Amino acid sequence: MIPDHNPLPINDIITPRLVLRLMEGEDLSALLAGQIADVEQRLGVRIPGEVLDHASSFRFGLEQLEADPLYRPWSSRAVILPGENRMIGHVRFHTRPDPDYLRKYARNAVEFGYRIFGNDRGKGYASEAVGAIMDWARDTHDISQFVLSISPDNVPSLGIARKFGFVKVGEEMDDIDGMEHVFLRVAG
Repeated sequence: MIPDHNPLPINDIITPRLVLRLMEGEDLSALLAGQIADVEQRLGVRIPGEVLDHASSFRFGLEQLEADPLYRPWSSRAVILPGENRMIGHVRFHTRPDPDYLRKYARNAVEFGYRIFGNDRGKGYASEAVGAIMDWARDTHDISQFVLSISPDNVPSLGIARKFGFVKVGEEMDDIDGMEHVFLRVAG
């Protein structure tokens, strides 16, 4: 049974419609093991089975946490629709700021990715989560440069990149996702 009221953890990022709740290593491990009910209990929300459709994000996030405990605040966050008490997607920074692989594009930058589940797409939730996660990084860690890697076929995400002023700075071949365009945004 999911609790009707779960007090907001101190590390939640709150937007007008969403809560971005940090997922701990035990949550990522449980999701990767298919133990969705355990994570529902810990996060206090319903989680659709679709969460496992692209589990590589959680696997990479868990690997980062295990290799670098300081990665924790940058780790995966559940995107929650609090009025319905359910997870509608997730967002995560790929690393802590200024990793070696991003230095050819910018210093002190951070890359992030996001996913909104099928039935909740097209409602502006991804844009709201993207704006909130960049605001959090800027306000709490003084980060002003952000990177997105997007498949050239992902029209909705390309639109989000344009909306937030990202500029294409390169192309990379991803082992899992194939060709991706690399976009940089310098926030003011």
